[in-house]
Amino acid sequence: MLVKTNQADSMEIKRDLDTLRHSCSHIMAQAVKELWPDTKLGIGPAIEEGFYYDFDKKEPFTPEDLEKIEKRMREIINKNLPFIREELAKDKAQEFFAGRKENYKVELINELPDEKVSIYKTGKDFVDLCRGPHVESTAEVKAFKLLSVAGAYWRGSEKNAMLQRIYGTAFFTQKELEDYLKLLEEAKKRDHGKLGAELEYFSIEEEMGPGLAFWHPKAGMLRKIIEDFWKAEHIKRGYSLVNTPHIGKVDLWKTSGHLEFYKEYMFPTMNIENQEYVLKPMNCPGHILIYKTKTRSYRDLPIRLAELGTVYRYERSGVLHGLLRVRGFTQDDAHIFCRANQLKEEIKKVLDLTFFLLAKFGFSQYEVYVSTKPQKSVGSDEHWQLATEALRISLDEKAIKWQEDPGEGVFYGPKIDIKIKDALSRAWQCTTIQVDFNLPERFDVAYIDEDGSQKQPIMLHRAILGSLERFLGVLLEHYAGDLPLWLAPIQVIIIPIKDSCLDYADKVRYRLIELGLRAELDERRHTMDKKIREAELQKTPYILVIGEREMKAEKVAVRKRLKGDLGVKTIEEFVESAKKELG
Repeated sequence: MLVKTNQADSMEIKRDLDTLRHSCSHIMAQAVKELWPDTKLGIGPAIEEGFYYDFDKKEPFTPEDLEKIEKRMREIINKNLPFIREELAKDKAQEFFAGRKENYKVELINELPDEKVSIYKTGKDFVDLCRGPHVESTAEVKAFKLLSVAGAYWRGSEKNAMLQRIYGTAFFTQKELEDYLKLLEEAKKRDHGKLGAELEYFSIEEEMGPGLAFWHPKAGMLRKIIEDFWKAEHIKRGYSLVNTPHIGKVDLWKTSGHLEFYKEYMFPTMNIENQEYVLKPMNCPGHILIYKTKTRSYRDLPIRLAELGTVYRYERSGVLHGLLRVRGFTQDDAHIFCRANQLKEEIKKVLDLTFFLLAKFGFSQYEVYVSTKPQKSVGSDEHWQLATEALRISLDEKAIKWQEDPGEGVFYGPKIDIKIKDALSRAWQCTTIQVDFNLPERFDVAYIDEDGSQKQPIMLHRAILGSLERFLGVLLEHYAGDLPLWLAPIQVIIIPIKDSCLDYADKVRYRLIELGLRAELDERRHTMDKKIREAELQKTPYILVIGEREMKAEKVAVRKRLKGDLGVKTIEEFVESAKKELG
């Protein structure tokens, strides 16, 4: 059972590693300035798995340039240069960086509230605006690697200049670095975009537009499997399935607050018969309108409305990535309307359902966070405190280990975020459970209490898988495309050796389908070896080969992926063994 533990030691290690990586980004910036003095500096933070630095350079960086930069970085490291911190008055700092034509640094200084700013020097001439901290000297950075170059708009806005971002990573030891680089190589093999194309799961077509995914037949079948399982488990637990429209009047989103707090992620409005409409970015207002269609009593609560609802969000083209970041996606969404004395119990039930569903899909390791009140928020401090405590206590009572993520709640309430660990121990944002007093108040949502008075319910927002698009991408990477039998869109490929075996092979296919397996018949005029090879490349769990001998005996020759020949069996024997695997 997971238990809450003190995170101090791991947080300290993380801070030390961040300091090392941030220092390495400065060394990289120094190397770039020494090699190409006219390059202008952007920013260079430590990030989750390494660091980056943004540069304004006329010519694009090449792979050969990265090698040159690495070589110069090693020279800087070998010089054992100290990181020297100094403070300058704000106006002096502006004058200093303006004199060096570092216009991006000047822009940053202009926005700093303090009267003094800190700079760091290494060597004779390299100076960078930075609040620190850094390691003592460049010699402390030993195990590092530059990884890639990408475009990045200055400060993330497409209205600004496009810079070149060099990504790298650094570790305390060479072994840690080598292990990480091996992990990257394995991750490349598991890349869901590569697997999605090779295994014919999905595509993104330019004719339709970026960030809009096409689910091909195999992915369509996988989606049905996931949806059917999801719906069945929700119905067992007292959820009602609903569907809401894909567009709505703008006024709905004004009431909800999304137009004020979320507008940058919403698509532009459209005028229909002199009314402004917008593609829905969330399902929650629709569920509220369903709740409000009749008077609700305290006896009706909790009310649990669930929807596999497609939403649309305007993600900038620079952040779109396969199925992991798209503009149209289907959330496994639900909203629970409950009384205050039901809140903790409902949170715990959502947690139980979450870990049951995720375990079924093969995930057993998690990172759990409680995200607290952000700077930009609505609602009273009392409601925020009550909601946050309900989340914390629910996790503690379920003995679930968690960490606090300060200021990362949504504008209307705190939340639990659950990241799942895949086969490579990478964390993926998946489940979110959010407590909301705000929307029921904005929409005047009520129920009749025992004493006949009107009360406001509390609203729980929750998505367990996150989005079906993203979850498909995670599944492909977790399993490297080798999905377990229950999820495999095609569980069995039947390969007849000769045309004379086709009729029997077709009967086998129909029999397998009748017995509950997903089977296809390969009727193409290719050699048996080619058909087997292609079925294995498509990661089909089982291949049934049928020749005249098997046809006469009314049997099949069974091959299992990664295990090879399992011998000749009757159809019933094969189905029985397959169903044992299905559990």
